[in-house]
Amino acid sequence: MEQLNTSAITFNISSTPGDPSNAPWFFYRLVPVVVLSICFLLGVPGNIAVVILKPNWQHLSSLSQSLMLNLAISDLICLLPLPLWIYTLQYSWTFGLVACKILTYLMYCGVYSSMLTVTVLSVQRYLQVVNLQTIFKCVGKRRLLVLLWLVTMILSIPASVVPHVTKDQYGTSCTRTDSLPSQLVAMLLTECLVGLVAISVVAFSYIGLHSKLNHAAFFNNPQTTRLIISITVAFFVLWMPFCITNVLGVAAISLKHQGLWKFCLYSYNLVKSLAFVNSSLNPFLYAFAYRNMCTGCRES
Repeated sequence: MEQLNTSAITFNISSTPGDPSNAPWFFYRLVPVVVLSICFLLGVPGNIAVVILKPNWQHLSSLSQSLMLNLAISDLICLLPLPLWIYTLQYSWTFGLVACKILTYLMYCGVYSSMLTVTVLSVQRYLQVVNLQTIFKCVGKRRLLVLLWLVTMILSIPASVVPHVTKDQYGTSCTRTDSLPSQLVAMLLTECLVGLVAISVVAFSYIGLHSKLNHAAFFNNPQTTRLIISITVAFFVLWMPFCITNVLGVAAISLKHQGLWKFCLYSYNLVKSLAFVNSSLNPFLYAFAYRNMCTGCRES
């Protein structure tokens, strides 16, 4: 099996491996650049507005406010470096090895923190409706946030260890080319496991929330129904392609199937960009729109 180009896992920021006739250049580079640009232009102002204005948070609990703020900060960590990734998608990596490792680590910290915060928010809201909020009160707000970030930093360590800067005929890249297959499989499985667990918990929490509130007069409000559905569907749709691509990547490495690996390689930039869309949507789905649902939960 020829050497695997694993740069797509962190973000393939080297030149396209081959001319457009040999690689799906449109989906491999152009679409991710457009999507990431939109994410930066919409997501950064939205999350900054959340941090500064704290819109409609007076009706939320102290824990909910802290989680909302943590979600906005996590999304900003994901989105602020996007201009660098966009630049290097079009050209090549010119920032050195240290920047390669640091930016990759920060990106994963933001991604994992955002994902875990959304998961905790979904569980917290479900427990709030079924009157089991004391579980989080026993843990404590500060302890919960410290634990969340501790888990985030631990999960992000492999992402900062493996990347290195390489040069080839297509330019300079921040990549994982020399990773052993076993290391690569372990990293892909970790990313996939975290994603699938988060998706499952969010889905079951909001489905359970919908079921509980559906028996209350409050849920006659179609706006609340649309909000819960949009939160669940957005998280599922934007993260599931990344998880599926990781599973296919593990299968490609295990079976030494070069064709399947190339498909995963060309898909990673696109599915990663979809994950960043979630960070751009979070301020509108959670901070700006959730007040009505919280008010209805208390009334019910």
